[in-house]
Amino acid sequence: MKVTDFDYELPEELIAQHPVEPRDTTRLLTLDKVSGEVKHKGHFYDLLEELHEGDVLVFNNTKVIPARLYGHRQGSGGKVEVLLLTPCGENRWECLVKPGKKCPIGQVIEFDDRLRGIVIDKTEFGGRIIVFTCNGVFDDVIQEIGEMPLPPYIHEKLEDKDRYQTVYAKEKGSAAAPTAGLHFTPDLLEKIKAKGVELEFVTLHVGLGTFRPVSAETIEDHEMHSEFFVVPQDTADRINAAKQKGSRIIAVGTTSVRTLESATNDDGVLQGMSGWTQIFIYPGYKFKMIDALVTNFHLPQSTLLMLISALAGREHCLAAYEEAVKERYRFFSFGDAMFIR
Repeated sequence: MKVTDFDYELPEELIAQHPVEPRDTTRLLTLDKVSGEVKHKGHFYDLLEELHEGDVLVFNNTKVIPARLYGHRQGSGGKVEVLLLTPCGENRWECLVKPGKKCPIGQVIEFDDRLRGIVIDKTEFGGRIIVFTCNGVFDDVIQEIGEMPLPPYIHEKLEDKDRYQTVYAKEKGSAAAPTAGLHFTPDLLEKIKAKGVELEFVTLHVGLGTFRPVSAETIEDHEMHSEFFVVPQDTADRINAAKQKGSRIIAVGTTSVRTLESATNDDGVLQGMSGWTQIFIYPGYKFKMIDALVTNFHLPQSTLLMLISALAGREHCLAAYEEAVKERYRFFSFGDAMFIR
């Protein structure tokens, strides 16, 4: 299939630049994955009406770190922007660096009097491996001096770091938020539990590769980025038991989909495990675990749009997106939500 098969027209003013308050008052569109029927539910908290006793909602509890750092090159004093992507050893991180050409192997970068780094290697996709030395606790220093790495299509500065964080974020390690989860509030989660819906948590640390455009002409030629995931054994046991009873397994976000599908074997049994996944889900994929999905509206020609098309069909998804544009829904990370059932 061609990448251009997943294109659609989106007016720039529909790209959400800031989050809505309260979180669960964003809008919600539902899509029937079999019939293609679209319904406008009103607000995200109306998701409660779509859930049934016995359903299982699976969330990604990764926590975004304020991974954008600004420093200076030792020697010239030139400014450098460093984006932490993936930890790869003690005090070592895979990073994106700008300007990369002026940061060769051996370059020392100074951030403040507590933190400095040295470039020790280059990566396949043009990044750098940096070893950091820190006078203090690394996480505390990063929390203080770092900025949230908002997606490139968001141009407004985020005043409150917590708004690019889910309310249940726990495991530090992401360079981007699992944005489908941004709509949930503690109150809504309590109401969902009170309805008899089971809440389960897995972890997938989101890399910035999630925003990397598909450069291949055909989707089969695209190579996905690797991301680290964890499925606890007790979580896997409970989800498997629910699946055997016929309960719906509903992923919250495409990262939860990728985690569950990566850890489910060919017999449809979810494994308790951790590791790296490069799973690429596009039309023709046979889902082994999930039945439904809470998600946001995704970029044209993106792997995320291809994933939801695998679940609900390309034509159904593009028709739903056309309807969302017509009804002036807000798109992407801080935008509105969709429930594919």
